[in-house]
Amino acid sequence: MKRELTYRPLADLIPYANNSRTHSDEQVAQVAASIKEFGFTNPILVDESNGIVAGHGRVLAAKKLKLEEVPCIELTGLTEAQRKAYVIADNKLALNSSWDDEALRLEIEHLAELDFDLGLLGFDEVELESILDISEELDTDYEPDEGIDYQEAYSVVVICEDAADQEARYKQLTQLGMECKVLVN
Repeated sequence: MKRELTYRPLADLIPYANNSRTHSDEQVAQVAASIKEFGFTNPILVDESNGIVAGHGRVLAAKKLKLEEVPCIELTGLTEAQRKAYVIADNKLALNSSWDDEALRLEIEHLAELDFDLGLLGFDEVELESILDISEELDTDYEPDEGIDYQEAYSVVVICEDAADQEARYKQLTQLGMECKVLVN
C-alpha cells in the first residue's frame, strides 16, 4: 500500500493518551539536535484523526524547536487493536536489534577523525568511551627490546601496527580527553 507524506500543523497532532513510551528532557533535546543537524528525516505516523501512532518524541522535539509543521504519514484502515499494538511494536521492535560492535567502533572513529560532533549520535560520554575502548587491543606483557619498562612509566601503553594506526589512536584518545605521548620504538 502506497502512503503519502504530507506536512501537517504541529498543533493539530494529538498525542496518544495511553502511550507507554516515555521521553526524558535529555532524550527530547537529543532528538531536537538530530532534527536540527540532519533535518526531519523520520515522519510522524498518524491515524485518520491526526492521533499520533508513532513519533511522540519527535513531536516533543519539534515543539522544542518551535516548528509549525512536521512531516506525517497517515496510517489508514487500522483497527483499534492494530493501532494500539503498533504504538507498542514501533518502539519495541527497534529495541530488539543489536550493534555490530566492531563496525560501530570503526564508524564512530571515522566520524571523530572527520571532527563530527559525536554528541549528535545519541550516546553519552560513558557509552562512547566504552565503544571506543581499546583495552582489549593492549598487550600488557609487552617489553621493548631496549629494556625500557613502559608499563612502569605510563598508565596505559598502546602498541600500534604502523604510523597511520598510531595517528588514529592518538587522535581518538586525545578526543576523549586523555593525555597522550607518542613514543617511537
